[in-house]
Order: sequence, then C-alpha cells, then structure tokens
Amino acid sequence: MTTLTDHVLPTIIQSPQWAPVTVPACNIGDEAFVRAAGHAARLMPSIVHDALVDFTDAPPQAGAIVLRGLPVGELPCTPPSPTATTIKDRVSEFTLLTVARRLGQPVGYLPEHGGDLIQNLVPTQANADRQVSTSSKVELMFHTEAAFHPHRPKYLMLLCLRGDESAVTTLSSIFEVLPRLPERVVETLFQPRFRTAVDESYLHGRSNVLGAPMPVLSGERDRPTMVFDADLMVGTDQEADDALRALSAVVEQHHTGLALQAGDLLVVDNNVAVHGRSPYQPRFDGYDRWLQRSMAVTDLAASAGERNGRVIVTHFGA
Repeated sequence: MTTLTDHVLPTIIQSPQWAPVTVPACNIGDEAFVRAAGHAARLMPSIVHDALVDFTDAPPQAGAIVLRGLPVGELPCTPPSPTATTIKDRVSEFTLLTVARRLGQPVGYLPEHGGDLIQNLVPTQANADRQVSTSSKVELMFHTEAAFHPHRPKYLMLLCLRGDESAVTTLSSIFEVLPRLPERVVETLFQPRFRTAVDESYLHGRSNVLGAPMPVLSGERDRPTMVFDADLMVGTDQEADDALRALSAVVEQHHTGLALQAGDLLVVDNNVAVHGRSPYQPRFDGYDRWLQRSMAVTDLAASAGERNGRVIVTHFGA
C-alpha cells in the first residue's frame, strides 16, 4: 500500500444493505434504464444518499469518497477484455448508474468502449505496459480523467467487482498539494500556458494533436480546481514546463492510495483530485481484478451540439 501518512485518505462510508430493487429488462444504455436508476436513488441507505449530497455540495479535502459494501450481484469469470461479452446480471451496472444519477448525468465518450455508460476495466496482455486503463505492468501516471476534453466529466466512479490487494488506486488532491507549491509556481499554473495531447483512442489512427492553451488551476485561489495529466500535458514555454514538473513532483510526494475491495465504489471529483494506479501482476485465470467505470457531468446542456443521446461525440484533429 502506497498511502502516505501526511495525506488525507478519502472518507470511507460503510453502507448498510441496499433495499432490493427490480433491475429493468431494457438495455443498460437505454434512457429507460438510466431513468429507473435515477428513481432508485430514493431507495439508497440514508447514509449513502447524504454522503453524496455533501460530496456534491463541497468536495472534501481528499477530493474523493469511498462507498463500501455496495451490491454487485453474482459474478462470472473476469472477462478477457473490456468489450468481451460476459454473462452476468446487471446489478452492478444498476448500482453504479443509481449513484451516477444522484451526482449528475451519466455520459459516455464515443472512443471509450463505443460510448458505453458502464465500462469494464480489466487487465489485458496486449496493453500490459501502456498508459491505459487495461495496463498492469506499469504505474498508471496521475491524471485528470479526459483532461484534454472540453466536456470532461465532473465525477469519475470506479466500482470494484473483484479486487486485487496489490493493485493500489492512487489519489492526489489539489487541496493537499497547493500549500506545498511555491507561490511563483502557483501563479504560473493559473495562467493559460499549458496544452494537453489528445488521448490516442480519440484520434482513430491520426497523428496526435495538442489542445488549445489552458491553465492547470482555475477558480478560487485558495480552493482551486485542477486539470493535470502527467503523461499528456506540456507547457508552452520553459517556465510553464518547470511549473508542471514542480507540480508533478509534489503530487508524487503527497498522494495516497487504497486497494479497492469487491463492493467498493470510489467516487472522485475530477476537478479536484487526480488519480493513477500501481503496477500489479494479473494471472489471466478468470479471477483477475475487475472494475466498472462510469462518468457523470453536472449538466447535459453544455455538450448538446456534440452529443448523441448520452454519448459525447466530440471530434478531434483534422
């Protein structure tokens, strides 16, 4: 476990058993399924409901919370790839979308598993040493989810169906990092002097492109929001590059981590905390680590011109 003692751990909420619900028979991506999940939010245990309300009202120091003991249903073997067909009930998907609807509006991104609202994250041999969610041999570098995207999610949710105690999900919050940065670095990070490369999955084989210059930090000086990707972001000049390196070093020094267990749901405020993952060793025996990911925005209107239903279809590059 890579937890550092001077960093605030996400609050862990132990959930009582959820009231039984009837999972609708329609497809997971159908609006009727999402609406039913939204209605089911009223059946959440009050401690979970109230924790989510508080989380949206004021993100905590860690920028994340963990809901523990959530229903995931009966599990088959871990699928060999994120998009492989798997025979399972849809309890975990309904649980995840119920939380997503309490936080905001769940969305998918077309290049990410075809825009699925719920995405399986499992290790694959082909991507073991790459900076992608299906890797395992390398440390997944700290990043804001979809940092390059104009309609990036406000909330990232990772529900653990099958855990691996050696796979540590890492977190670092700007609220923890900010006091440890020199004032000149902070001033630079507030200026639009940084560009982020578009993730290769969004380019469909085209050459990579850099987004428009933007600040890393925005908003209130003492409680700012942060957009950061240690792998894809660069400064537009030497001073900006130096500020990025200083931020990256402090994030590396002041982060925490936890190995998610089955039934754990990690909810991250994507404007406050960056996340990553330690290397681990999958066995590829059908019982490897299996997470499900969902993302939510606070309002669908902002992406209306670049969205098909709940799937954001923003085009990047020529």
